[in-house]
Amino acid sequence: MSQGQQKRRSIREGTSRKSAELQRSAAFIYGAVGLTVLLYALPVNLYLDRPLLWLSTLAHELGHGLTALSVGGYFDLISIDPDGSGFASAGTVEPLTDAWVCAGGLLGPAFAAALGFVAARRARTAQISLVITALCLGLPLSLAADHFTAAFIAGVALTLLVLALRRNPRPAQIALVFLSTQLALSVFSSADYLFVKGAGFMPSDVSQMASALGGPYWLWGALCGAVSIIILLVGLWLFTLDLPSFRLRAKKPR
Repeated sequence: MSQGQQKRRSIREGTSRKSAELQRSAAFIYGAVGLTVLLYALPVNLYLDRPLLWLSTLAHELGHGLTALSVGGYFDLISIDPDGSGFASAGTVEPLTDAWVCAGGLLGPAFAAALGFVAARRARTAQISLVITALCLGLPLSLAADHFTAAFIAGVALTLLVLALRRNPRPAQIALVFLSTQLALSVFSSADYLFVKGAGFMPSDVSQMASALGGPYWLWGALCGAVSIIILLVGLWLFTLDLPSFRLRAKKPR
């Protein structure tokens, strides 16, 4: 076999492997959506919806805390309650940057979902991203306000590490697509929070944004919702970029 033939063969094999990888990635996203629909239709969802709600709350509160740290503020405490509510002691001393911290929590699940979709395009990248995420959860774990919050965060970190450190990288990729799908859905299932003035005895995030920036709270809620959808669409577009679509092909007559 000549050198040119070997080069062409190598290119064909590389293209074939890439096509197979993309085909599996496409199957994972469609499978995750299908599994989600099934879970919401079956009674077993009663045992799964609460942990997924806690995961969305964790992304929301981490959004507050990490945004505060990014603008030179403080992030002292995080709490997740069994009913799915949560709290983060995070902020700054300036009203304008505090408004940005409020928005960070509202956009947190969308950002997490989009980054998860992008990382899940490749199995090895999915493994690496799960390891990094598990290690980064050490920060909120050290700031947990109670035993329940600490146990949940530690459980999430341990689960991600178990999935990521398997020799076969496919479970990590499947899990990352599934978790990203759940976080993406939480953007819509929790959309009503964008249009409430208060949360318990405290003003809602959009109310605090309105106090700092002016305007009605629902306007900021609508804006955060629109930005969340854009973030999700960009993440999904990057995930499905170059992925093959599943199309029904008519059989050729014999």
